[in-house]
Amino acid sequence: MYGQKQWAQVAVMALLVLTVMAAEGGGKAEKAGKKERKSDCGEWQWSVCVANEGDCGLGTREGTRTGTDCKQTIKTQRCKIPCNWKKKFGGECKYDFEAWGECDLATGKKNRTGVLKRALMDATCAATVTATKPCGKIPKTKLQGKE
Repeated sequence: MYGQKQWAQVAVMALLVLTVMAAEGGGKAEKAGKKERKSDCGEWQWSVCVANEGDCGLGTREGTRTGTDCKQTIKTQRCKIPCNWKKKFGGECKYDFEAWGECDLATGKKNRTGVLKRALMDATCAATVTATKPCGKIPKTKLQGKE
């Protein structure tokens, strides 16, 4: 009789352990299911930053993503366009420029090349750009020998 009682206690303990393990495993399965649903959502695709006033300073950009089970497919985010960046090449693209080249006498202009240093957010920027500006006043050569 003592052996049967001990055997029954062991069986009850084993049943309790199995019940607890099943409960913990069920929770993990639910969490994994939620993660799978989130993976249906695509990556956020962001528009360029649009300044609230003028062409630099604080602004907003819109993000979109696809997915049938996504709770949110469109959102707006605050952003900033630095006012000292060259707007000609995109307000979200920063370049390191080399020194200005020699003046081309045929065109009256000089050039310099910029290499992409940094792109804000997810901006699409050209790897290199070329800037052009007028040469300014070209000094006239003085004829020598006249006195």
